[in-house]
Amino acid sequence: MINVVGVRFKHVGKIYYFDPEGLTIEPGTPVIVETTRGIEYGIAELGNREVQESSVVLPLKRVVRVAIEADIRQEAQNKEREKEAFGICLEKIKAHRLDMKLIDVELTFDLSKIIFYFTSEGRVDFRELVKDLAAVFRMRIELRQIGVRDEAKMMNGIGICGKSLCCATFLSDFQPVSIKMAKEQSLSLNPAKISGICGRLMCCLKYEEETYEQLTKGMPGIGDIIQTPDGDGEVLSVNILRQQVKATVRTKKQDDPVVGYYSIEDIKILRKRPQEHDSNDR
Repeated sequence: MINVVGVRFKHVGKIYYFDPEGLTIEPGTPVIVETTRGIEYGIAELGNREVQESSVVLPLKRVVRVAIEADIRQEAQNKEREKEAFGICLEKIKAHRLDMKLIDVELTFDLSKIIFYFTSEGRVDFRELVKDLAAVFRMRIELRQIGVRDEAKMMNGIGICGKSLCCATFLSDFQPVSIKMAKEQSLSLNPAKISGICGRLMCCLKYEEETYEQLTKGMPGIGDIIQTPDGDGEVLSVNILRQQVKATVRTKKQDDPVVGYYSIEDIKILRKRPQEHDSNDR
């Protein structure tokens, strides 16, 4: 076991483990830590705790100190500098006529590096832009191209549910989502209805997936041949939440088919319809 604290650098960013170096740190405490990018300012989301060494990447970076009033003031000043840097970079991008969209600017606490996040449909030759930015800021410059989901996370917005985006409010990681999840939940496969503002499948499709996976175990699919108390029939539709199927059934071979509703407990699958293969959408 190893003693760690969990630190978050962005409002909905990942939590990283650090060595507290003998300090007792409560959740919500601002701290100064050593990272691969330099000295950073963050908030301790997880206080001191013991974790398995196998769950962390050793050696751990250390907590330099609990942030003092001067550190908090400097962090506020850095945020103002980031806003100024954003405007300057926009002007430089326009001057160089680069096909890129600036999304965010991040300045390390020790002012050793400034990172510009952008999106673009293709590759961008920004070497001249970097030279101009380095001449203005006189520190290490990094331009990082991000994807559409990361853009949505940084920019935030309102989803079709009327609430702020999940990725910008509480999701720290993006989970894989597939079109199969929408099919299992009997949702419309219209891309406009199951896609987020980023253009990818909505993250919330993942929330109920585990429940639907449990409920669909042992259930027939549309087109399957089943045995019911009224005779054999073909499944027309499935209500997963009610654990019920709708099927056309013939009591006798010469009878006309009738439509009936049956509980999953009252049927037996005789023959399954060949299944189509689903692939991950992202």
